[in-house]
Amino acid sequence: MTEVRDWNAKIIEEFRANEGRVGGPFEGSPVLLLHTTGAKSGRERVNPMMYLDLDGQRYVFASKAGADTNPDWYHNLVAHPTVSVEVGTETYKAVATPVTGDDRDRIFSEQARRYAGFAEYAEKTTRVIPVVELRRNE
Repeated sequence: MTEVRDWNAKIIEEFRANEGRVGGPFEGSPVLLLHTTGAKSGRERVNPMMYLDLDGQRYVFASKAGADTNPDWYHNLVAHPTVSVEVGTETYKAVATPVTGDDRDRIFSEQARRYAGFAEYAEKTTRVIPVVELRRNE
């Protein structure tokens, strides 16, 4: 867990130092910082992740690189759906809502089409990877 925190901290630092742009595995990809409230702790948590803008909406994916459990940030936003989003140099409040059914499948398929890693994540796990809409709340 410490390794993940350290890795995230480096990406967050790079993101903020470069107006939302990062290198490494995320280079050239759309990346945002999602601020959630810890489901148990009540503390703010910040996680970098890729996103998809599609049909005027913004989505993130609880892939956890194909692990068999959802990432902690997903549990946090289910418990506390009001989140903050950093994209580029902008920060805004949003409401996070899981997307289900055909809409979820269509959105995930588009992300997997654009970024093959997401298709690989889906193949690695038996769970359905959650798709979450981040609807601006300002």
